[in-house]
Amino acid sequence: MGVIPGIEFNTFSIIGRCARTGMLGIAITTSDITVGSRCPYVKPMVGAVSTQASTDPGLGPFALRLMELGYAAKGALQQVEASDPHIERRQLGLVDRNGDSAARTGAMNNPWAGHTTGRDYVAMGNGLVGEGVVQAMAAVFLESPQLDLEERLLRALEAGQEAGGEAQDSTPYHSAALLVYASDTFSRVDLRVDEHPTPVAELRRLLDIFAPKIDYFALRASDPEAAQAAKDAGI
Repeated sequence: MGVIPGIEFNTFSIIGRCARTGMLGIAITTSDITVGSRCPYVKPMVGAVSTQASTDPGLGPFALRLMELGYAAKGALQQVEASDPHIERRQLGLVDRNGDSAARTGAMNNPWAGHTTGRDYVAMGNGLVGEGVVQAMAAVFLESPQLDLEERLLRALEAGQEAGGEAQDSTPYHSAALLVYASDTFSRVDLRVDEHPTPVAELRRLLDIFAPKIDYFALRASDPEAAQAAKDAGI
């Protein structure tokens, strides 16, 4: 399938770890379709990776495998860099189980492109209105550490949108995703908006519906009797 002439696809994301719980997750949006199927990768108690720009979906699992083997985020990123002949067309962000972070924005990303990193997070994007987008995401992520990780990530993504988001908004497809893992092998939150004119707002609508049910769904896996009793009691 060829690239649509005259259309650029732009992306921004926040990768984060909750220092209280060890949860790992990513919130991301793009001007292309189905971003959740190509860019965010999380392995519980190991790390979280987003691979953007000219995306190679294989880089996410590769980076997670490196972190599982004991590489810190920076070391895993160095190995990914060395393995990829097209690294200047990529944008990569990693947060490991200890909260160490690393990111790389290739020289051939659409401007404005860049990232900011710190303990427990990476905020990054390409084809944006400016650096203020990633700065806004980082600031909002850091301001409420007491909140559940999925809420912090989505608030950060919303802040990036409010700060201007993508430099152009002329593409026919828009998508967003929110992926969070606790210590279970299955996801705590895995919400995707695959095509919508306002994907971040739609992602918010979905999380607001789903958030009260998160603990219930987790309890069904570990203790279905207790989950059913809670449901019957209206808890």
